[in-house]
Amino acid sequence: MGKSLGIFLTGRIATGVIEGQTPCTSVIQYPDDPDDTDSLLDTPLDGLIELVRAQVLRATRESGPVDAVGLAVPGIVRDGVVEDSPNLIQLKGARMVDRMRIALKGIGLVVPVTVLNDADAVAAGVAAKYGRLDKFIRVWTLGYGIGFGRHPYTEGIWEGGHCVVTLDAGEMYCGCGGRGHLEGIMGHRAMRLRFLDMEPEEVFANAKAGDERCVKFVRLWHRSLAAATSNSIHMEGAGRFYYTGFNVRFLDLKLLKHYLQQMIKMSPIQNYVVEAIPMDEDLAVTGAAIAAMHAEGR
Repeated sequence: MGKSLGIFLTGRIATGVIEGQTPCTSVIQYPDDPDDTDSLLDTPLDGLIELVRAQVLRATRESGPVDAVGLAVPGIVRDGVVEDSPNLIQLKGARMVDRMRIALKGIGLVVPVTVLNDADAVAAGVAAKYGRLDKFIRVWTLGYGIGFGRHPYTEGIWEGGHCVVTLDAGEMYCGCGGRGHLEGIMGHRAMRLRFLDMEPEEVFANAKAGDERCVKFVRLWHRSLAAATSNSIHMEGAGRFYYTGFNVRFLDLKLLKHYLQQMIKMSPIQNYVVEAIPMDEDLAVTGAAIAAMHAEGR
C-alpha cells in the first residue's frame, strides 16, 4: 500500500502521513500551542499556502516520499475549488488543487492533490479509527464553526452547520450572515459575539452555577444540535452519529438525548446512536490522507 499525506487546515494546520488506511499516529501541528485555534484566520491566502507547504516539507522529511496529498479545509469544496468558506474567508474562490500542486512542486513534490471539506475528512478519519470504514456514519464537528461530515462520502453540499434550527429573526450570529443557523448558535465565533462579556467556557461554567441567562443558552445550544441531528435522521434515516471538535467538551449527551426523544417519534427511525468522542487532529489528517489515496485508486 502507498503512503499518503493528510493536511487539516482550519485555524491551525495539522499534517501527517499514513500507509494504507492505517490511522495516523504522528501529527505535526502549527502553531505549537494546541489552545491556539484561530491564529491563522487573518492570514492572507498566499501566506496560508506557504505555511502549509512548510508543514508538508517537515512531514515528508520525517516520513520519506508520499504518493498523494489530501487537504481538508472548511467550506463548500467542489472540483478542487473552495466555492465558499465563511470561517476561512480568504479561501473563497481559491482553486486550491491548482495552488497546492504549484506550491508542492516548488519543494520537489509532484503528486496528485485532493481537496475536500474538513468535516468529511473527520468522518473518514473517525471511520478508520473506530473500525467503521464499511459503515455509514455521520459526524458533527463542534468548533470555531459547525461541520457535518458523512462516510462514505456522497456528492453534495452537506453544509449542515448552516441548517436552519430557529425562526427567531434575531438569530444572526452565523459567520455566513444567514439567520437561524445552527452555527450561529453553537459555533465558537458565534458564542463570542453573543456573549461579549464572557468566553464560551465561562458561559457553560456559569450555567452549571445556576446563572439563568447561561442556563437558557445551554439549553438552546443542545436543543439546536438535537434539531439538526433530528433533521438528518428524518431525511436519511437512523444510524450512528459522532460528535467531536474542540467544543465537544460542552456536550451533555444526556440532555441531547432528552431533546432527540422529543423530536423523533416514528418508531422506524428511533434506532439511532449518538456518541461523543474527543477531537484529535489525527482524525482529519487521517481522513484527508485516505481521501487522497482513494482519489488515486491506491
